[in-house]
Amino acid sequence: MALILALAIGAAALTSAAEATESPAALEVSISGLRNMKGNVLVCVTANPRFFPDCSKDPKSFRATVPARDSAQVSFRGIAQGTYAIALVHDENGNSKMDMAIFLPKEGFGFSRNPAIVTGPPKFKAAAFAINAAEVSQHVKMKYML
Repeated sequence: MALILALAIGAAALTSAAEATESPAALEVSISGLRNMKGNVLVCVTANPRFFPDCSKDPKSFRATVPARDSAQVSFRGIAQGTYAIALVHDENGNSKMDMAIFLPKEGFGFSRNPAIVTGPPKFKAAAFAINAAEVSQHVKMKYML
């Protein structure tokens, strides 16, 4: 009987530990480097490399639109642990998309981990970060080509 009780307590402890590590997390994204306070910042978080950087078609993505302002921030709650990447667009004219001018973005953009931009957007791996704690933060500095 004591052995069964000890096994039950051990199993309950393991279940609680597993639940604690699998519990949803919070992601805090801080945004800097906006060239003006016009429009909004579109924020998209995805765990699926196929939907990066435009994760608008990812049904499991987390998305938000925040007003453009100094030290803009956005929080996401209830994110499962895993590997994610963030893409941001400074939608200065409020049309909810990235405007282009002959293959170059007219509006600002940014990515988690602030990877170097050479030609085109970074790969998922370059912007990927782990969510493996109750709260994770990312700081994204906006970039402008034009």
